[in-house]
Amino acid sequence: MFVKDIIMILISSLLLVICVLVGVAFLTLLERKVLGYIQIRKGPNKVGFMGLIQPFSDAIKLFTKEQIYPYMSNFNLYYLSPVSNLLLALVLWMCIPFLSVNVSFNLSMLYFLSISSLGVYTVMLAGWSSNSNYSLLGSLRAVAQTISYEVSLALILLSFLYLILSLNILDLMKFQKYIWFIFLMMPLSLMWLVSSLAETNRTPFDFAEGESELVSGFNVEYSSGGFAMIFLAEYASILFMSLICCFLFLGGDLINWLFFFKVSVMAFFWIWVRGTLPRFRYDKLMYLAWKSYLPISLNFLMMFVGMKIFIFIFLI
Repeated sequence: MFVKDIIMILISSLLLVICVLVGVAFLTLLERKVLGYIQIRKGPNKVGFMGLIQPFSDAIKLFTKEQIYPYMSNFNLYYLSPVSNLLLALVLWMCIPFLSVNVSFNLSMLYFLSISSLGVYTVMLAGWSSNSNYSLLGSLRAVAQTISYEVSLALILLSFLYLILSLNILDLMKFQKYIWFIFLMMPLSLMWLVSSLAETNRTPFDFAEGESELVSGFNVEYSSGGFAMIFLAEYASILFMSLICCFLFLGGDLINWLFFFKVSVMAFFWIWVRGTLPRFRYDKLMYLAWKSYLPISLNFLMMFVGMKIFIFIFLI
């Protein structure tokens, strides 16, 4: 029986990873289409019907290109960084609850925090092992930004977790049966959204890949497969963060088809922001994280802890 369970978990996880990769492929197509219409043009529309096969032709092109590597690079780390980056982005999805349970364990939120904070190392090693000044500068920016926003992200998450007193994602669904947390915790929900944008290195916080001043950031020396893997990891984390947003404050009702519509709307929001907002100034980004979000999220956390203690002492 135990062996059959393990086999089922492996099959479910494999199916999940395949579906995530297909979802990422079509998310890139959606982004190119939406950005096209924002800039009053068509976007990809030649390969297949309305450009539907475009992501797959791009993937084939990238993975069949000649692989080059900088002569002075640290060869092993240079090649392993994109692979581990993509691996971490896909392993992160294992904490998502299935209706058939899969591996949705009781400490899924702790797992999410642990794995997402490991992503910083792959970015840092990718920039450093390339042995290029541009990529090193890009990776240092990315690491500083990710670590800064991880602090406020964890504190905002703690406020949500204090309300449900659990680390299980499924409990978030149970507690939002009658009212979504976005109505109870509007400021924290919006702060979570902005911090997620910064965490995934997206506009207006894309300093790690600031094309106009850094060529391309930490991935400047990567081409073909290495670049494709970094690209896939970024979009997989965007989809994952959209999913977590739905679980945290948009009800997160897995059984309902509306859940997947909400995830699509959140993913669209990421793209919409990219097409609309200009890049932030770097000092303002750090100011926002340390002097604005950190104290506000700490105050909210203390308020929720106080509320819980009050309820336990006086009402129970």
